[in-house]
Amino acid sequence: MALLQISEPGQSLDPHQRRVAVGIDLGTTHSLVAAVRHGISECLPAADGRVILPSVVRYLDPAQGGSGRQIGFDALAAQVQDPANTVSSVKRLMGRSRAQVADVDKLSYTVVEQDGMAVVETVAGRKTPMEVSAEILATLRFRAEDSFDDELYGAVITVPAYFDDAQRQATKDAAQLAGINVLRLINEPTAAAIAYGLDNGSEGVYAIYDLGGGTFDISILRLTKGVFEVMATGGDSALGGDDYDQALAAWVLAQAGVSAMPNASERAALHAEARRVKEALSSSASAAFRANVSGHAIEHTVTSADFETCTAALTARTMTAVRKVLRDAGITKDEVKGVVMVGGSTRMPVVRRTVGEFFGQEPLTNLNPDEVVALGAAIQANALAGNSRDGDLLLLDVIPLSLGIETMGGLVERIVPRNSAIPTALAQDFTTYQDGQTALALHVVQGERDLVADCRSLARFELRGIPPMVAGAARIRVTFTVDADGLLSVSAKEQGSGVEARVDVKPAYGLSDEQIAAMLQDSFATAEQDIRARALVEARVDADRMITATRTALAADADLLAPAEREQIDGLMTALAATAAGDDAQAIEAATAELAKATEPFAALRMNRGIQQALSGKKLEEV
Repeated sequence: MALLQISEPGQSLDPHQRRVAVGIDLGTTHSLVAAVRHGISECLPAADGRVILPSVVRYLDPAQGGSGRQIGFDALAAQVQDPANTVSSVKRLMGRSRAQVADVDKLSYTVVEQDGMAVVETVAGRKTPMEVSAEILATLRFRAEDSFDDELYGAVITVPAYFDDAQRQATKDAAQLAGINVLRLINEPTAAAIAYGLDNGSEGVYAIYDLGGGTFDISILRLTKGVFEVMATGGDSALGGDDYDQALAAWVLAQAGVSAMPNASERAALHAEARRVKEALSSSASAAFRANVSGHAIEHTVTSADFETCTAALTARTMTAVRKVLRDAGITKDEVKGVVMVGGSTRMPVVRRTVGEFFGQEPLTNLNPDEVVALGAAIQANALAGNSRDGDLLLLDVIPLSLGIETMGGLVERIVPRNSAIPTALAQDFTTYQDGQTALALHVVQGERDLVADCRSLARFELRGIPPMVAGAARIRVTFTVDADGLLSVSAKEQGSGVEARVDVKPAYGLSDEQIAAMLQDSFATAEQDIRARALVEARVDADRMITATRTALAADADLLAPAEREQIDGLMTALAATAAGDDAQAIEAATAELAKATEPFAALRMNRGIQQALSGKKLEEV
């Protein structure tokens, strides 16, 4: 007789068998993999003992006997001598077209457009950002499997909080190419909150200031008894330590009077030297910058004050995002209990000082800023794999932009508001606009504006097979489901007949962070204008619906009206059509109300006729 095998909720069937699950921080400049071992989250080292893996891949020339590629420190060492085939900061290309990559012409390698996506030209052929990222992810996967001498069950991979659907999907595609089962994508600031919240038993409102090599995130979280609720999030994934390096290099060239454009190899060398000087200035008051550009030997002493001056605009950009996120969360800086510093770029003294002065308190830096994101992701992975008995961990992430559908007149009906906690499923009922309508076209959009033309189109699909009914009789429920990774599916179901259609939204790669920021800024700057525009469209839609309904009624029962009554209604319809062509919403609403009032007696007469026809020829007892 076989025994029924049972387990505790969330636990593996065999309590002695542990699934290998890891957290991966796929960073712009470097990446890490971490796991929970002996109850402690720790980063896994490579054979040489280093836990950091530079996010750099070099492709070798097959024609010269080269096979494959170099990854990590080996590729980083070759960046100056072979910049065209050494791909770094590929995270900035994820989910974008070439036109939407910031400073694309300043990269040491060539980026071209292919199928609406930015791809890299190398001696080994064109490589998509997903393929390059997959090389990095696979290296981390092999490191984890070597550490545990077992196959990897799955991974939690972190992404910037401001990554949109396209960028998140690109990350999942890269993991799939690397042979990794993605347990969940979580936002980098959320991962940091998990690490700090569990390690320090912190509660209250916290700001997560995450400045990495290529991305900046700022999130406001409320931590309460193991619940991590993201109140608001923002940032700029085209801003990071790389930009500080470029600003410093440009400043040194200007000080040295060098106007010649550096070639690719020189740009790579300048970037590397700028990074070295930047890191040196974190512990010294000055450092010497040495480089060669177009035959000019450059040697310039850079002080901390110089560095702060030439990068002041970048630091100010991060603080602008901080202020905006505080407004979105509906709190003041005085309500923030602590500020968690995440990302290697937060080691810069000017950044720590600026953040500390703004919040009026010393930022939290007791966990390694390079490792904290991976450590938090590992804790979440351990729980999702069923290894952890800590059932108190609840993770509430948010979506960065509102989701909705297009309604009549090109208006947006928002179904999932921005900063809604995910995963979530929200629904709303709609109806048909015309009599006998048997199909409905649904247009899914993302953004904060009231008009579809001002938002981003995500997907279109159709619901067919709706039984013919009079306008407004059908009840169509549209459901938006956002999963834990922030990915969207939309379904539409006619409640009476049960016909249903759905679409999984896999957006085309290409929405830039500048566009996201602009969409949010526009929503505030044009709020009053949007209210007026929406009111005008709604008034016109109501007017059109009133005219259509009146014409339908006249076509069926005009004989019920006296000539004077018919003339009055025709005149009001003509006047309403003329008024609806204008831009005065109140005038249109008034004309619509006037026609509605004038047709009330006609509607009563039609109702009486309908009742008489229904009762004609029937006995009282039958009724």
